[in-house]
Amino acid sequence: MGTPIDRAHLRDFITRTESMVSPKDVGKLYQRAEMLAKLPIPLQQWIVDRAGGDAEIGFVVEPYCFFLAHEIVDEAAATALLPPDYELAPSAIFEGTAPRYCGILGAFNVHTSVFWGSRVELYVIARNTRTGMLSWIICDYESNTISYDPGQGFSGATTSRSVITTSHRGEVIVDVHGAERPNRLTCVADLEGATMQPLDQPLWIEGNLSVDYGGRLMEPDSAPFGLVFDPGEMERALRVPLDAVTIEANTFGASFLDPEPFESACFPYAQHFLTTSFPEESAIRDRAGLQAAVAASIDAE
Repeated sequence: MGTPIDRAHLRDFITRTESMVSPKDVGKLYQRAEMLAKLPIPLQQWIVDRAGGDAEIGFVVEPYCFFLAHEIVDEAAATALLPPDYELAPSAIFEGTAPRYCGILGAFNVHTSVFWGSRVELYVIARNTRTGMLSWIICDYESNTISYDPGQGFSGATTSRSVITTSHRGEVIVDVHGAERPNRLTCVADLEGATMQPLDQPLWIEGNLSVDYGGRLMEPDSAPFGLVFDPGEMERALRVPLDAVTIEANTFGASFLDPEPFESACFPYAQHFLTTSFPEESAIRDRAGLQAAVAASIDAE
C-alpha cells in the first residue's frame, strides 16, 4: 500500500501544485494556442513532438466537480470509440455498486499551468490490453478555454455557454452547450441529501494513471498519460441521490449510453495533480507508486 502522506507533506504538495499556476502565463499561452490551432494537424504534431514542454505542470480541479455514470447500451458503438489495445471494462463510481460497462460524464472548473476554465468531458471506461490497466478514455469534450488533444491538435473555446457553478442552496448547476457540435449538458444536483462514501479504487486510482483519447480525439500512435496525486483525494466523494439530480438535457454519448444515469458523484474539495504539458506515458502503476512520486515531488522543490 505504501506509506500514507501525512498532513504536513500533503499541504506542501498542494501548495507546490497551486503555485505552479500563473494567470499571467496562462493568458499568454491562450493566444499562442489559438495561433497554433490554425496550422495543419501534422505540423502541430511536429511542433509538439519537438517542443517537449515543462517536465511537470500543476493541474487543479476546483471544488464541486460533478460526475454522472451511464450504462453503455450499445457496446459496438462504444467499442468503436476506443483506441487500439483497449477493450470495454465493467466499472462503477462507488465501492459496492455493481460494475457494468459505462460512460462517465465529468463537469468541472480547472486551473492549470497551461489553461484555465471549465470543461465537460465524456469518458468510456476501458482496459488497456497491453498494460492490463483500467483506463479513462476521453472520447469527447466541450470547454470554454484552450485545449490540446492528439487527434485534433490545439483548439480555442468550443462552447457557446459554459456554466459550472454552485448556489447558496447547496446545488451544483451545470449548463454547457457546444458551439459547433450538438453536445449539451444542462442539469442541477441538490447536495442536501448527499453523503460521503468510498469510491471504487481501481477506477479512481488505477484509471487516473492510464488516461487516453478516443473517438474524434484519437491519434492511434499516442500514448496514455498518467496523473500524480495523493491517493487520499480519490478515497471518498459525495454520493448524490439520483432523485436529487434533475437533467434537463444531456446529448453527450446519446448514441450509445442509457439516458438515465446509475450513479452521481461530487467532490466537495479541490483535487491537485501534477502532469505533463502533452500526453506522456507514466511508469506509475499503483497507490504505492503515487505516494512515492508525491514524496519525490516535495523533496525536489
